[in-house]
Amino acid sequence: MATLDNLMVDAIDLHVHGAPEPIEGPRRVNLFELAQQAKAAGMKGVVIKSLRFGTVPVTALVNEIIDSHILIGSLVLNQDVGGLNPEIVETQARSGAKVIWLPTFSASAHIQANGKGKDQGISILDQNGKIVPEMAKILQIINKHKLVLATGHVSKPEVFAVTTEARRQGIEVIITHPLAGPRGALISTDEARELAEIGAYIEFTFAHCMPPMMMSPEEMAVCVKAIGAEHCVLSTDFGQLFNPPATEGFRMMLTTLLEFSNLTEDELSIMVKVNPGKILGHT
Repeated sequence: MATLDNLMVDAIDLHVHGAPEPIEGPRRVNLFELAQQAKAAGMKGVVIKSLRFGTVPVTALVNEIIDSHILIGSLVLNQDVGGLNPEIVETQARSGAKVIWLPTFSASAHIQANGKGKDQGISILDQNGKIVPEMAKILQIINKHKLVLATGHVSKPEVFAVTTEARRQGIEVIITHPLAGPRGALISTDEARELAEIGAYIEFTFAHCMPPMMMSPEEMAVCVKAIGAEHCVLSTDFGQLFNPPATEGFRMMLTTLLEFSNLTEDELSIMVKVNPGKILGHT
């Protein structure tokens, strides 16, 4: 128990959903409850992700109410905010957002994977495989404000192209849960190592270890060992009604990996404290 408590203190969950969320339906807890629970556990931060709006206004209000800085605002570049919209990225950055996610449900790759038309959705590359001008402007804004880029649900070519350019500019990049998902892995472990070699962080989310278990804790540990904990981050991606509250889920994640994998306490600490601290400390 002491080990687990120590791991919780100053930990950062980089990927959490909470209420309010206007379209996806009820969330497990609202942001006020989530903030209180994370603060009580001694956590250092929780990045709040909405699929429909920038979360800075609500996270800032909750933080003020509980006299804390524990909730961290972000923005997802889905159609709801205008897609690849440099103006809203600039506004959110000035308001205090720390993480900018590439499109998720609005990504062309995501829409195609769900059986919709190939010409629908948002792509960050043109027909020649070059980053589109709007995305280039967004990268400039991210760089100017020292924000973090997360790759969302875009395709493998898009991930490699934007990560290469972002890292060239010195932007911190999180590759969003690329080794597990409803349709399997986006990239291979070897490709994850390639991205890690240029300075990107590979995200593993405990949501994928929950039913229907797209990745077991043992499989997650094997991947982490192959890539190196120094290049990885662990998050929950919780908030859904069918999963535990995010703070409880974070504790469950650490307990499960301690008990059922060969990851060490030091490796877990690197992935939930050291690396997230470096990523956000860059901002």
